[in-house]
Amino acid sequence: MDTPTSFYIIIAGIISFILAFLMYRYNSKITGNLRWILLTLRFLALFALGILIINPTFKNTTGYLEKPQLPVLIDNSASIKHLDFADKAKALYHQLRNHSELNDKFDISYYSFGTRLQSVDSFSFDENNTNIASALKTTLNLYKNQVAPIVLITDGNQTFGTDYEFVVSKSKNQILPVILGDSIVYPDLKIEQLNTNRYTFLKNKFPVEVIVSYNASEEVASELIIHHNETVVYKQPLSFSKNKNSHLVNFTLPAERVGVQKYQATLTPLNEERNTTNNTKSFAVEVIDQATQVLMISNMSHPDIGTFKRAVTSNEQRTFDLLKPGEAIEVLEDYQLVVLYQPDHTFGNIFNQLETIGKNYLIITGHHTDWNSLNRFQPHFRKNISQSTELVQGSLNESYSAFAIEDIGFSDFPPLYSTFGNIEIQGNYQTIINQTVNGLNNENPLLATLESSNYRYALWDGDGFWRWRAKSFRDVGDFQKFDDFIGNIIQYLASQKKRERLEVTAENFYYNNRPIKIFAQFFDKNYVFDARATLQIRIKNIETEEEKVFPMLLRSNFYEVDLGNLEAGEYSYTVFLTDEPLSKNGLFSVLDFDMEKQFLNANIAKLQRVAQNTSGEVFYANQGADLIQKLLNDDSFKTIKRTEVSTTPLIDWKYLLGLIILFLTAEWFLRKYNGLI
Repeated sequence: MDTPTSFYIIIAGIISFILAFLMYRYNSKITGNLRWILLTLRFLALFALGILIINPTFKNTTGYLEKPQLPVLIDNSASIKHLDFADKAKALYHQLRNHSELNDKFDISYYSFGTRLQSVDSFSFDENNTNIASALKTTLNLYKNQVAPIVLITDGNQTFGTDYEFVVSKSKNQILPVILGDSIVYPDLKIEQLNTNRYTFLKNKFPVEVIVSYNASEEVASELIIHHNETVVYKQPLSFSKNKNSHLVNFTLPAERVGVQKYQATLTPLNEERNTTNNTKSFAVEVIDQATQVLMISNMSHPDIGTFKRAVTSNEQRTFDLLKPGEAIEVLEDYQLVVLYQPDHTFGNIFNQLETIGKNYLIITGHHTDWNSLNRFQPHFRKNISQSTELVQGSLNESYSAFAIEDIGFSDFPPLYSTFGNIEIQGNYQTIINQTVNGLNNENPLLATLESSNYRYALWDGDGFWRWRAKSFRDVGDFQKFDDFIGNIIQYLASQKKRERLEVTAENFYYNNRPIKIFAQFFDKNYVFDARATLQIRIKNIETEEEKVFPMLLRSNFYEVDLGNLEAGEYSYTVFLTDEPLSKNGLFSVLDFDMEKQFLNANIAKLQRVAQNTSGEVFYANQGADLIQKLLNDDSFKTIKRTEVSTTPLIDWKYLLGLIILFLTAEWFLRKYNGLI
């Protein structure tokens, strides 16, 4: 309590006494001890009321002990079981969990990780991917302001994600890796990587690149064999030695049949090899008869054009050409989709020809667009413009229903350049992305599609979206999400097929170490997306005839199912509604590729560097006791005594109000009893 508050309390006491004294001292009806009793009761009531008005605060200091944190991260991927270290990992977990002295010193949290980090107390060692970097990054963020050494129980083999050695480079906490894996190096041949196109064209030859490696010093011989179904389509002998421990093999294969063609690459194993799983890799190529040809017409150079080209050609089913208006006028009919980038006064003949041949097109505008000419050239989009430019951002319209759109972070993307003015669209249109300025919707579409009975058009009002692709890469580590977004727009605009009430999107083949996702959209009879429908998918293994039914989950403007646990094989699917006789059928293949079975040894060298760079120490699976002693004896992991100061105002003390009522009640009772009322 501070000095001014104490002074106010003294003043309140003096005033309370004076008021009580004046009330009872000169009252001739009250005599003797009764006068002083009533005076005291009134003084106490007034004084308590005065204190309540002043409302002094009281500080309460409490002390407590904060134990250091100890997050224990256990690799739950299938490679641990494959290396025969699952039982040792479980034994180490129970050894740490049951050590009373360790639990007294640390506040221990146990996590498992494969694709992602999660808190668990049991382990299956069946996850198909390992992302050590993500697990460490999440843990470091959780405990960044605390004393928290990290026990990392793993084989150190990561199947995807950023380099975890880089993630821990700025860690303030020690990382103590416990290595699950054999340190003995056995001779091993391995297909490190196999690269090929996902699509190719009929009667063409497609390239294949195979990287193979050998990890011992003796001279050995093997053979790389490529099978297509049961037929050998390529064969090459390979020799390895201490100085020649890898090969880069390049060759081409013919595409002679339309559809998904599956192949298998195999290295003939050595007699002493312990792991032959990594000698084989399956791959597939979809042979198509025709590509979607996209033409962009522009008179200017801009980074957006290169960005759009990369997004379009990221899928081998599409080709991209860039021409000026004068060059493009004669070849428009050769393309399925025409993209007009920032049209100017020279585009008049282009628009006339597009309307004549009935070609779908996408217009991309920006602050270099000649809107006066564009308003004259075509009847679908019009903008009342001024001479000023504005920066606009976007937000996804989750009610958009023409095709499935995933929010890839549009509201966080950098702003685009646009000419200030209101946009008018004639006809039946839908907005994909709304324009926002300073976070407020300005009622203009940034990206919208217009559909008539026979044609489809789209307007993208903003240039500078090359920054969007760069931002998407920075957020997720690749360009796939942005390129898929552009691909969805291309697929919609390039298609001439009539709209159906049930639309299904699926790949023709998947790898079983990646998500197997199928998307669907359902529309009511007015072709408005219906979010109330119940969609299910029936999956049938063609070979075993085993059937499973899965619900499809609603994701804003589409339905989705992830069939990531399917085994390799051929499957048919049927997407159907539970309350309407509508369904869609299809086929897909799942190719076998278990990345977790590709490892023969733990990545000891990398884990040692992680420990060294964080001032930690490396342990092996049978050194649980040494790990515990290290944690118990390290003086840098100390319990911290902390104090917590809380401030409580007197008005929160409800008993003071009770005392005031008690004093006034007692005074009234005495006055009543003595006939003074």
